[in-house]
Amino acid sequence: MRTIKEIYINGEFVAPKGTQIFDLINPTSNIKEAEVVLGNEEDVQLAVEAAKEALKAFSQTSKKERIQYLKQLHDAVEARIPELVDVMVREYGGTYQFASMINTYSLDDFKAMTEVLNDFEFQQNVGKSKVNLQPVGVVGIIIPWNMSNGFICTKIASAIAAGCTVVIKPSEMSAQQTQVMAECIHAAGLPKGVVNIVNGLGNIVGAEITRNPGISKISFTGSTNVGRIIAKGAVDTMKRVTLELGGKSPNIILDDANLQEAIPMAVIAAFLNSGQACAAATRLIVPATKLEEINTLVKTTVANFKVGNPADHDTAIGPMVSKIQFEKVQDYIKIGQEEGATLLIGGMGKPQGLEAGNFTRATVFTNVKNHMRIAQEEIFGPVLSIIPYDNEEEAIEIANDTIYGLAAYISSSDTDRANRVAARIDAGRICINGLSHDSKAPFGGFKQSGIGREYGLFGLEEYLEPKAILG
Repeated sequence: MRTIKEIYINGEFVAPKGTQIFDLINPTSNIKEAEVVLGNEEDVQLAVEAAKEALKAFSQTSKKERIQYLKQLHDAVEARIPELVDVMVREYGGTYQFASMINTYSLDDFKAMTEVLNDFEFQQNVGKSKVNLQPVGVVGIIIPWNMSNGFICTKIASAIAAGCTVVIKPSEMSAQQTQVMAECIHAAGLPKGVVNIVNGLGNIVGAEITRNPGISKISFTGSTNVGRIIAKGAVDTMKRVTLELGGKSPNIILDDANLQEAIPMAVIAAFLNSGQACAAATRLIVPATKLEEINTLVKTTVANFKVGNPADHDTAIGPMVSKIQFEKVQDYIKIGQEEGATLLIGGMGKPQGLEAGNFTRATVFTNVKNHMRIAQEEIFGPVLSIIPYDNEEEAIEIANDTIYGLAAYISSSDTDRANRVAARIDAGRICINGLSHDSKAPFGGFKQSGIGREYGLFGLEEYLEPKAILG
């Protein structure tokens, strides 16, 4: 059994000051396959000091130097892609399909930021003044277990392009993934102290990052509840914050959509990353006149979705990350039945033959009312709610009737119409007629889905402070 007993500070793998052991459980079998020694507050303080010292020189680097570092990171990560996919599948049960896609996107983040940086001017003329855009400082990066390394790549690409240094707190549940990524970062040959990584618990390592006065900004991805805690803690030292939080994304099927194409895509969008994705399209908003036809198509599509070993290339839905998450999903399925929604397919319990792992049945409710808890609360599992509407205006109203506003999806045979509807949806990113990703387009949320944006120019600007020079 493997023990991860080093963290990454000031360009070196070192033993943490912390001594707490955290077990790493394979969610496919619920067998312990590794453990990690967690860092503590002192480790964060050492990492912050290293980042502060490195900032003195790194903040003064040229665009050319930063572009070269981004290229070196790209190449170092690319060299380990098969291993990065494998460890993602093993550690939290992400499917091979999803893990392969996300690691490709991670490489795209470095490429896209290189292109943005190449065209970006850090000194601009505004009115009669000169504006210098300088690094915000040391950035605390706090990320969750789902798509852990993808978040690291996205955030450090922006930070390095801006000339910032970072201290990363990954999820303690992602220690094996983080170890491989740390080795990639080390191999990239960045100056010492530019990137530091401390494994640890949120209430210890995350809390110290939040309150430490040496950190100027926090970039957090995770739940809205934790985002609130971080935002409250960050304000004591006036840290800048970028918060990418939860979602309950609507997928509007307009009455002119090609259902043979739109419905299979809708199921894929709902069960993205086994439903453990903030941007999963878990509210399917459909014309009431076509509800029965859509129910049949959804049921047929879901019945052909393979739930099983995430390492199999044809598996669409893997296990929930933990027993706790499995039980949470089961509770919501029970709640949906108690609220009076119609269970179309799936339900409580584990699929036959998969009892050892944290597998849940792919579940769809229909005739859902938007006020129901299954339509309002982020479940983070493969549970889809089908909500009928009578007209386009009602569809838009249902889509916006949520505390969240991260992503949305629209299907229509008339792209002009789809774009008109998109203009009225309160969401940070909207996909029309399919699933799309753009490493230069901003990603982030309206309302309680967060503050700020990531990716491309918008992501870069989150790591910069404007300084106006007059006269």
